[in-house]
Order: sequence, then C-alpha cells, then structure tokens
Amino acid sequence: MTYQSTAISKDQITLPNLPGWVTSRSAETPQNVAFLSGAAFAMLDMILHQSGDSIPKALLANTLALKAAVATSKLEGRLSQEADIRDAYHLTPPDKDGVRHWGPDGDVLDYWRRAGRLRLGDKNWIDIVAAFANCDDRIAEWLEAAMTTSILFGPMASAVEIVRNVLEADDRAERLACLLQDVVIAKSLGWDRLYPLTALHLTKTNLRDLRDRAKEGKCEADTAIQVAIAKSAQSTFQLANQLTARAETLRSVAPKLRTRGSEDAVALFLAEDAVAPSGMLSPHIRGTRTPMTGRAARRLCDRLVELGVVKELTGRPTFRLYGVCP
Repeated sequence: MTYQSTAISKDQITLPNLPGWVTSRSAETPQNVAFLSGAAFAMLDMILHQSGDSIPKALLANTLALKAAVATSKLEGRLSQEADIRDAYHLTPPDKDGVRHWGPDGDVLDYWRRAGRLRLGDKNWIDIVAAFANCDDRIAEWLEAAMTTSILFGPMASAVEIVRNVLEADDRAERLACLLQDVVIAKSLGWDRLYPLTALHLTKTNLRDLRDRAKEGKCEADTAIQVAIAKSAQSTFQLANQLTARAETLRSVAPKLRTRGSEDAVALFLAEDAVAPSGMLSPHIRGTRTPMTGRAARRLCDRLVELGVVKELTGRPTFRLYGVCP
C-alpha cells in the first residue's frame, strides 16, 4: 500500500461552512427535508469530487467508519463506546498466522472500513456489494429496485425503500440496512466508493417505525429516516471540513520533522483515524518498507502532539493511540 505524499498540494482549497439555513431546525415536512438534504448533499458532493489530495478522503472514510461502527453497535443493542471499538481494532495483535481476532467491537469497525473500499465504479458493482454482504440472496434484487426508485423519485426515497425491504426480511439486520443505504446514496450521486454516513443519526425508533407497515403515519416514518440522512450529510460535510484543515496543518509542519521516515509516518496519519506507535509505525511504517524503531516512533508522536497537529486519543500512559481528529 502506498500512502499519499506529504508535500503540500498546489490545489489547496478553503472549504466553506454550511449555510445556517441548511442546518437550522426548520419544519421537518417531506418537502423541506428534501430541499435541505439536497443542499447538504450538493455541498458534500462538491468536495468529494475534488481532485488532488487537499481533501483527505481516506482519513475521512476511516473516521466515518469508526462513527458508523459506534452507531450500528448501538442499533444492534450493544453498549460499546468509540474508545472500546477503536482499541479493539487498532490494538489487537495478529496471531501466529497473521489473523487478528478482534471480537465484536473490532469486527464492526473492520466491516465498515472494508465497506468503504468497495469498488462501486465497476460494472459489476451489485455483485461486489452482494458478495461483501453475503447474507441474503435478495440483495441484488433490492439494489436494482432501489436504483430504479432513485431515478424516478430521488436518492432519499430509494434509501428509505431499501431500508424497509431489508428490515421486513430481517428486523435484526440494521447493519446491512445501513450499508445498503450508503451504497444507494453513493451510486445515486456518482461516487465510486461509499462513505459510511447514513447510520450516524439513525435510532432504533426510526427503524422500528419504518418496518411497521401497518403503523398509522407511515409517511412520517419515511420522513424521519430522511431527516436522519440529511443530518448525516451535514455532519459528514462538517467533518470533512475539519479534517481538511487539520490535514493541511499537519502537512505544513512535515518539513520541520527530522526523524527518519517522518514523511511516510505523516502520510499514515493522513489516512488512518488512529495510529499506534508499536505495530503501525514500528518496526516498519505500515504500508511501506521504511524502518522505524519503537523509541523513534514514540518520540515522533510526542513531537506531533507538541506541535499541535496530532492528538493522543486514549488518555493512557501506555498502549497509546494518536490521530488527526477534529
């Protein structure tokens, strides 16, 4: 794996904030939700289609994967916190065969990180998604129907439709429902990869109401799902804005670092939501052949914290993790 260069991009951009009228708590009618979600997704789409490395898209995807892992764990009835999930994934060592046995917390983060690498730009993207999910032979049918709905009625309607179809088939398949929502949104907007965002503001109540077709006010249940998706688009745009600013600051201090391999290390920080000095920076910087001692890795992380461009995420004296986080 080759990470992006740490050189400051010539096409750096300053991202705008979302207008206040997009984030305002206005009436949650179907018409207004459609209007506000369209505005939020238009701005998000604009930055995700930026060329160059000004937008740290890998870092955004992995940060969203962590947030989606926390959200779907809650939907599935577990009480895991962000720190638990991050620790389980990043600090679990491989066994003698190189396999990591993360347990439920690490597994859910691995799921969303792998989902973010699905090749949605391929002609056989439906087969790719179905093979990844590997849990229901109706996935291809649901995706084809949702894409037809997207053409006729828009992405939000198709996202609601596919969630309802999944939950009617299995009311405990919350993670699959969120995954397919993300796929439908990504394909409808012409993205070649999904960003795990639709789960961020969903609640069990939203999903329970939606799958109850006999419930009075089904239209309100549809709108509630769309409100959650719209909020997720807003949150993702704001996260991208924050990560872009922090990534630019990190790149700007890279020339000041004197540690051998610091260039590759900075590139790793620009791609990963969390970096462990041991295992990810030493004995070799992950994704490269660049060697780094454990002592040098710890000193580099301390230096980046001192410069204010990286944060220590755990608050512990040992088994620390560092990241470019907002």
